[in-house]
Amino acid sequence: MIGMIVSGHGHFATGMTSSVELIAGHPDHYVPVDFEKNHSTDDLKKNLESALEQLKDCESILILTDLLGGSPFKVSVELSVAHPEKEIRVIAGTNLGMIVEGNLVRQFSESVDALADQLVQTGHDQTMKYEFVEREEVEIEDGI
Repeated sequence: MIGMIVSGHGHFATGMTSSVELIAGHPDHYVPVDFEKNHSTDDLKKNLESALEQLKDCESILILTDLLGGSPFKVSVELSVAHPEKEIRVIAGTNLGMIVEGNLVRQFSESVDALADQLVQTGHDQTMKYEFVEREEVEIEDGI
């Protein structure tokens, strides 16, 4: 099984997890890690290490973070390098669709790399700008 950790600034992780649970039920082998205002990066590192320990029975781990270059992303990357014995991959720019899909399909993924690639594509596919296009009204006459 591929374990999942979601981390981000403020209550990003627990907020996203609340939404995932509403949509798809409680996820197994999944740990949210918030990086709150009063946390240092050392606190974040300890919390992410605790999450890794909770997922120690997983073959590999995918960490989904909010911002590229933010502390949750950087600390996750550092931990992935520090633990070469685990296949840990890190994604930045996570949205809710990516987490929901990852939770639903990860048991069928051939590898953590394939899952990471799939979720990055999902993130791209689910990001768009809605544009309203006004259509000219056409008058329809009564009858056949």
